[in-house]
Amino acid sequence: MPSGRILKLESNLILLATAVSGAPFLGLLGTVWGVMDAFSGIAMAGQASLAAMAPGVSGALITTVVGLLVAIPAMFGYNFLTTSIRSQNIQMENFAAECAAVFEHRFTPRS
Repeated sequence: MPSGRILKLESNLILLATAVSGAPFLGLLGTVWGVMDAFSGIAMAGQASLAAMAPGVSGALITTVVGLLVAIPAMFGYNFLTTSIRSQNIQMENFAAECAAVFEHRFTPRS
């Protein structure tokens, strides 16, 4: 593959890299927001009990789960694709070097 093609393949990995790094933070943001909302509801109701708090906290944690469900497969995909692209690049560079050596050996005039 020409180096331009390799760069194009690698540039398309930015979406997976963003998902890997950003999804957990978005999940955490949703969790914190949900917990704050649950505490606010408890404060307005005036009663603090596990039964009143559990549904709000449980709902808040859903965003963390979703963030991780996005980030974990994206991380595996990113690592797989990065390794595959690098492997293809190395194979093509090795082939080009061997091809150049063969051409030089066969077609260079000897003095």
